[in-house]
Amino acid sequence: MAKLALRSVVKRFGENTVCDGINLDVEQGQMVCLIGASGAGKSTLLRCINLLEPIEDGEIFLDGEDIAVPGLDPQVVRSRIGMVFQSYNLFPHMTALENAMLAPRRVHGQYRADIRPDVEALFEKFGLADRMENYPDQLSGGQQQRVAIVRALAMQPEVMLFDEITSALDPQLVGEVLDVLLMLKAQGMTMVLATHEMGFARQAADKVCFLKDGKVIEEGPPNVLFDSPQRDETKAFLSRALK
Repeated sequence: MAKLALRSVVKRFGENTVCDGINLDVEQGQMVCLIGASGAGKSTLLRCINLLEPIEDGEIFLDGEDIAVPGLDPQVVRSRIGMVFQSYNLFPHMTALENAMLAPRRVHGQYRADIRPDVEALFEKFGLADRMENYPDQLSGGQQQRVAIVRALAMQPEVMLFDEITSALDPQLVGEVLDVLLMLKAQGMTMVLATHEMGFARQAADKVCFLKDGKVIEEGPPNVLFDSPQRDETKAFLSRALK
């Protein structure tokens, strides 16, 4: 059984169908990269998985349980499925450490003293031990994005979603964030990424899915999809994206 499974997921905004019957399987410990042009439905799909957007039709299974059924508490699901966005969304009036400890305190009702050692260990792991007491405006973009990842991991999620997390970064800062993803992969974290970083997807993904017009047009291991795409739409996209 897949850790995460989507079956015929449909999401509409008015007359616009953004996710059009999407099927996707993510196995435990896999890194799955979603690629495609802007507007293909990648970000919306991630938001549906995290229940930030309700779906019109279909099913989303986490460990075999349909988490998209109406009435399910989304906070319970989001404690199991973490998400990191393009914009860091850190609270400017809180230190990096306070930002990371907020969700476990609010959602799980944990005490600051109980969670601080684990959160500090995350800062240490991702090279931010000397930045815990800094405020967001005292950090570089890459550091802020790593703090956002620490904040998501502080909830001890089973699955992590990443939405174009390097798109707002200067090119020289992209590598330090992608290194964090490689570290998480090595530790066995199950991840789904929407990304424009084709080189990273080719190097690190277990599976790559090409989306167009809200549909998964083609999917497969990165060496197959990048080197021998079968669909004309995939070939056309990669010819532009890999220039």
